[in-house]
Amino acid sequence: MKIIELLIVLVLIVLAVLLLNPFSFYMPNAMVMTLMGCLIGIAALFAGIVWKESAGDEREALHRMFAGRVAFITGTVILVAGIAVQSLTHTVDVWLVLALIAMVLAKMVGRMYAGRVS
Repeated sequence: MKIIELLIVLVLIVLAVLLLNPFSFYMPNAMVMTLMGCLIGIAALFAGIVWKESAGDEREALHRMFAGRVAFITGTVILVAGIAVQSLTHTVDVWLVLALIAMVLAKMVGRMYAGRVS
């Protein structure tokens, strides 16, 4: 991973954590909107980097596939855990469910597309 890619990931994480307001400091609406705009921009930049990366040989392709699996499983486990915890209080956030459905559907569509292309 190149330094610029690592910096983009770190900035994305920092912006996401700041939007959670972990230190309970007051954030005016303008600051929240600025942080959200930056978060969306950095996330789009990260998505572009992930989309354009290519493997040079079989080993690199295997590393990409493994990283993709780890990321997908991690996201699924976190979303399912969030749904399970919130279901105990009977307040399941619809965004958790929609994110899980979107991940699973994207995985299936990607697999079907890759099967037709290759």
